Amino acid sequence: MVAMYIHRLLEESLGKALKTFPSVVVTGPRQAGKSTLVQKAGGERYRYVSLDEMDTRSLAIHDPRGFLTKYPNPVIIDEIQHAPQLLSYIKAAIDRDRKPGQWILTGSQAFPLMRNVGESLAGRVAILTLFPFSLSEMNHHLRVKLRTAESFIRHLYSAGTPVDKSLSCGQWLLRGGYPEIFTKKKVSLKLWFSSYLQSYIDRDVRGNIRTSNLNEFERFVRLLASRTAQEMNYSTLARDVGATVPTIKSWVSFLESSSLIHLLYPYHRNFGKRIVKTPKCYFMDTGLVCYLVGLQDEEHLLQGPMAGALFETACVTQFIKRFSAFLDPASLYFWRSIDGFEVDLLVEVSNKIFPVEFKLSSTVTDQHAASLKAWLKLSGGRSPAGLVVSNSRQMGLIGHSVHNCHFSLL
Repeated sequence: MVAMYIHRLLEESLGKALKTFPSVVVTGPRQAGKSTLVQKAGGERYRYVSLDEMDTRSLAIHDPRGFLTKYPNPVIIDEIQHAPQLLSYIKAAIDRDRKPGQWILTGSQAFPLMRNVGESLAGRVAILTLFPFSLSEMNHHLRVKLRTAESFIRHLYSAGTPVDKSLSCGQWLLRGGYPEIFTKKKVSLKLWFSSYLQSYIDRDVRGNIRTSNLNEFERFVRLLASRTAQEMNYSTLARDVGATVPTIKSWVSFLESSSLIHLLYPYHRNFGKRIVKTPKCYFMDTGLVCYLVGLQDEEHLLQGPMAGALFETACVTQFIKRFSAFLDPASLYFWRSIDGFEVDLLVEVSNKIFPVEFKLSSTVTDQHAASLKAWLKLSGGRSPAGLVVSNSRQMGLIGHSVHNCHFSLL
């Protein structure tokens, strides 16, 4: 039985890149669906070769010219990080013929891959990032015409009803968005994520950090997962893991470059004399967080102390995934004032700032909009309105210039 292909938000940007650049690199975390996406985009016109296969990898490493003769373009080369030697030969081939769409490359190891791509294919390559499924992809509700951050948020202001047949909040948070987990409902979450984490450590982490630190690294990842949607405290993490602060900072950078986490920084202008200077950390997949902290069922999750942080994490990452897929230049921040008001997400677009709050509650009242109202008062007209994203199906205004939106619309 052939699995049904699920359309991705990144398809449009990938299609445009193939018409513009000689080569395109699709990077992102392991198991996000990169191979499926590029094979769908390439269709029958592109040859496909994976460097995960040892004999193919050996040919690419030891005889790059012979490899490129055997697999002429247009070609998809999967897991290019296994043979970085190929990049200089691809560069030479592009310099001889700059026709668009000749090479589609994928890779999961962000540090070495991006360094080699940057050195070898500068000016000749478009670099795109594919994350695990967004909620809109899982709900088959892409709304591709809403390509800009502003059009998307204004749609959320005015949307009248939640998405029909959407995943429940508990399912969404517990299972996350990795394609294999979404498409195979009977898969063991514990077994899948255990294997995923081990594969990540063995294939991506090992060789990039000291081997003696691998056990500490895994403990660090679990501790960081328990603090998703919280401000980074490098000193506390270093103390709890038993590592130095510079080591913790390097590990955070590695996770960020692997697209497993995102650091959201405080708003950089002096609205309300903010006192927060450190970023907040969000894991890009709540299913992975649930595994790392030991949450195994929806009831345990939704009634537990991490429910709000997981909901905020899931919602923030939807904006990141969507804006990244459409290459939107919007800047994302959070804000906290000196007197305790906090807005979870600020979306800055040109001269406008759209403030967004995330509330897991099924009942949203005017009280939930207090921080948004404080922000609107301080913003000097730069923010047209505020948005609450919640589990409440009562859509529309909940106070002056503040709208409620059901999470299924993200």
